[in-house]
Amino acid sequence: MPTGSKLYFASDFHLGAGGYQNSREREDRLVRWLDMIKADATEVYLMGDIFDFWFEYKSVVPRGYIRFLGKLAQLADAGIKLYFFKGNHDMWMFNYFEKELGATIITNELEIERNGKKFYLHHGDGLGPGDKKYKFLKKIFRSPLCQWLFARLHPNLGVGIANYWSTHSRIAGSKNIERIDTEQEWLVVYSRNLLKTNFYNYLIFGHRHLPLDIQLNKDSRYINLGEWVNYNSYAVFDGEELTLHHFEQTSSKTL
Repeated sequence: MPTGSKLYFASDFHLGAGGYQNSREREDRLVRWLDMIKADATEVYLMGDIFDFWFEYKSVVPRGYIRFLGKLAQLADAGIKLYFFKGNHDMWMFNYFEKELGATIITNELEIERNGKKFYLHHGDGLGPGDKKYKFLKKIFRSPLCQWLFARLHPNLGVGIANYWSTHSRIAGSKNIERIDTEQEWLVVYSRNLLKTNFYNYLIFGHRHLPLDIQLNKDSRYINLGEWVNYNSYAVFDGEELTLHHFEQTSSKTL
């Protein structure tokens, strides 16, 4: 494809997790990545858990991340289309990024076709076998009643509670994983079942924090985008092929 027509996919930045300094270093790294891709990107898909917590009150949004948001605004102003997926950490995302960045907010899955290739995109939370406790909680947290009740809390209290939870976040204490049983991986099982009734060239997810590239059949691949605490991983589609990469790392850690 010509310059300026690549698709980029990334997820699980968890900005805010791990303390201010760690989050700022991750934010600076993301800004450098966005600077790198702005020359040839036409669409950028941010596929959930961009923030370790996000809630949009009617007239208040969480403070911080100004360099990251400013760089996204620069990309949007340059005509690059942005997509935000709701993850399990930032599911309370409403219309702020639509108004400020012209972004498209994706609540669940998104199916697209580009250059004859079909994509299935989803953050990945609540899919596949297992994780029954979270699937139950997801229904509660996504309910309008729960969102209305949380909005009644003063932002200092609501965000304070969320920041306390962030200190116990799974990503904050995560470590690099070298080996995994991919056949039992929840989203791999989900993808194989989905392909029984639908066709996709690429099934792309986040959520599981492991950069994975698995050939499901002759024409279909499962891609997990990993995360940006250990892997700095992302995917790019150049019009012909989709590949996983690691930003500012000399060795690949794709599993």
